[in-house]
Amino acid sequence: MAFWGKKPTEIETREDRNKSGPIRRLWRKIQSIDWKDPVNRWKLLLASLVGCVVVFGGGYGVLSFTNSPSFCSSCHEMAPEYSTYTASAHNQISCVQCHIKPGVVNMLTHKVKSLKEVYYHVTGVPNQIVQTEEEAVSNQNCLQCHSENRLVTPSGDTKVDHKKHIDEGIPCITCHSGVVHAKMAARDLNVAADRTKWTSKQNAEKLIEEKYLRPNMGTCIDCHEKVNKGEKPWEEAAYNVPANPEEKTTKAEDTGSTTTVTKADTQKIMLEAIGKDQTHSKISMECKTCHSSMSIPKYHQNADFNSNHGADAVQQLDKCMNCHQDSNWLRPIAKQDIMTLLKYGDKAPKYVPNAQQANDEANKNTFCKTCHSNLPSKT
Repeated sequence: MAFWGKKPTEIETREDRNKSGPIRRLWRKIQSIDWKDPVNRWKLLLASLVGCVVVFGGGYGVLSFTNSPSFCSSCHEMAPEYSTYTASAHNQISCVQCHIKPGVVNMLTHKVKSLKEVYYHVTGVPNQIVQTEEEAVSNQNCLQCHSENRLVTPSGDTKVDHKKHIDEGIPCITCHSGVVHAKMAARDLNVAADRTKWTSKQNAEKLIEEKYLRPNMGTCIDCHEKVNKGEKPWEEAAYNVPANPEEKTTKAEDTGSTTTVTKADTQKIMLEAIGKDQTHSKISMECKTCHSSMSIPKYHQNADFNSNHGADAVQQLDKCMNCHQDSNWLRPIAKQDIMTLLKYGDKAPKYVPNAQQANDEANKNTFCKTCHSNLPSKT
């Protein structure tokens, strides 16, 4: 039996040739070429080179196009991600420099895995776009641009030995998960109903908020507390990526319980921070451990501060809460309403001196309870 199904002895008629398909006719033409002729061999070589240029050049063009931020922004569901990216300090690098590990193999593998995004785009986009544990940004990506030999933050006040953290196996995103996208998934700001609000750059700048781009104090304290208890929380992949509100809700419904931080926990942390409790010694929790300079207000050093700071609190309670508000010590990010943020922002209303408000705050604030055994009575 021959390649095309005819016996070698069969004689092909003109009618058979006319009925043959284009592939068979092409194959017949190739067979009729005299490959001993050097000219024909050079033609084949040239055709092969042109074919390679077309195939590989076209493939490279497709990869370059799909790697560009403009391609990511072409899908409406990516509007929040793209808007935060353009307003962040990382807007001069491409998305893939962070989201795909270096290397051609990783690039091609990621492209295949990304086909599921096309499926979602066609069949139904999830309510929220969240970074999964398997696709978390790796240290390899960060170290393409950043040096691990870094001891201070840009502000110059915080002391962080980045190399020591990396050598310990702590992923960069454990602390810097909000550096580009401002923890918007944890804040519940990228749900399907709110995606159209992110198309304006002005809106994005209002929604990002500098404090969500940086790790909050609770990020450091939560991890250090766990280390002092003998844990390595970063080894759990879910600890390193912003929480998925949908999964969190489902798990809470399944178990019927949620994890809460008690006032006793907060009070213990505060006592450690001011050096009055050194039960755990592996990592000091004192402020000076991480901060090179602490700017203590001058009036705190007055001889009569202990007896008169209540009056100072009434006059400038908002300033007191900048350091002494309980929520500053918590790692989780609360959900927010996008329309409220666009209208009023995330800033607290201007404080007007109010003795009752200061008194109420003193009665509920854990920091006050750290030093006071008898709090001011309610009036």
